[in-house]
Amino acid sequence: MIHKTTPDAIFVFEFRTDFGGGKTTGFGMIYDSLDYTKKSELKHRLARHGLYEKKKTSRKQRKEHKSRMQKVRGTAKASIGASKKSEYSHFAMTISSNFADFS
Repeated sequence: MIHKTTPDAIFVFEFRTDFGGGKTTGFGMIYDSLDYTKKSELKHRLARHGLYEKKKTSRKQRKEHKSRMQKVRGTAKASIGASKKSEYSHFAMTISSNFADFS
């Protein structure tokens, strides 16, 4: 079967050599287009090809996040990283607008 596609849409992985050498087997995935590749291929394989960039935080931030997660239970862990809007932001806005009236 002959496939006409670009080399960046071909992914080969899980190679292993047979005992004694001379033969290596593995798996390969050939996609029709790069868009379909990005939709269906795993992110760590895309990263190996340079098609996906994982955002990486500093080591200290990861450790602090882990410590905060250990202190709560259940579904509250989902809200640990989410930032809340301050309840005082509206208050600060009204004060600054009131000072503008006195000028």
